[in-house]
Amino acid sequence: MDLDALATARHDDWDRLDALARSRRLDGPGADELIERYQGAASDLSLVQTTAGSTALGDRLSISLARARLRFTGTPENPLRQFTRFVLVSLPAALYRLRWLTLAVAIVTFIVAALYAWWIGGDPRVLATLGTERELQQVAEEGFVAYYSENPAASFAGAVWTNNAWIAAQCVAFGITGVWVPYVILQNAQNLGVTAAVMFAFDEADTFFLYIAPHGMLELTCVFVAAAAGLRIFWAWVAPGPRSRGVALAGDARSLFTVAIGLVFFLFVSGLIEGFVTPAPWPWPVKIGIGAVALGGFLAYMIGVGGRAVRAGETGDLVEFDAGASRIAAG
Repeated sequence: MDLDALATARHDDWDRLDALARSRRLDGPGADELIERYQGAASDLSLVQTTAGSTALGDRLSISLARARLRFTGTPENPLRQFTRFVLVSLPAALYRLRWLTLAVAIVTFIVAALYAWWIGGDPRVLATLGTERELQQVAEEGFVAYYSENPAASFAGAVWTNNAWIAAQCVAFGITGVWVPYVILQNAQNLGVTAAVMFAFDEADTFFLYIAPHGMLELTCVFVAAAAGLRIFWAWVAPGPRSRGVALAGDARSLFTVAIGLVFFLFVSGLIEGFVTPAPWPWPVKIGIGAVALGGFLAYMIGVGGRAVRAGETGDLVEFDAGASRIAAG
């Protein structure tokens, strides 16, 4: 085959393909022409490669076709831009939507924990089922405090972080079952109540609150948020509203799984506080102040940045192109 003759015969067609690929805007006829000329040039490239192998002409056509293909398929979004959108739009919007449900989960947790502490602390027989008096006294006066310093700070922080992140991920992933999140909430409340009852019984209430406060403010809030996300996914399945059940579940699951990812970073902060700040020999106002600043930063991000994103129309879900087509629903 004469490559020069082919290049001369197709010169105008290939130049037109390049012009369409570089065009900023394409109307309907222009897009149709781009596809048509792309198909023609692809056939020419196949002919060149099968008859002449690798040639300069084939390389030139390959570049033109690659440029045209990007024009009608789109280029991948810049990873930095995706990360920026996740941090400033998607995650805070998803968190903001959970604000009231998070508060409800927190209230339920503290009420159940208080009831457990009141029940156990008010009946010596119940307290005795937890262990002998000597064992419980050892926990209250030594074991509770030693828990935060018996291992190296870095390994302890890492263990706490991975455990809490795993719990948060489970709340979101298994929230659709409707039973896993209440189980986690009740178990967490029970642990708090039982520990508080033991500490109160041996006049160590101040120790309990002082050692829980620095990291617990942010850590517990993150667990409450994860539980709220799981409950929200379950409710989207139970009561989808005007959307179909599948569309409602998919939309809320996509947006709220960003919460599970985002909480990993916040729980990392609470893990650092628990590993390095809580057992540190610093004044308690300083340690509690660090925890309060961490919680304040999280709430500012959740309510301030998230509220702005929601008012701009964001939900935390993928953009329409990435999410795919959805069915028309009644308004």
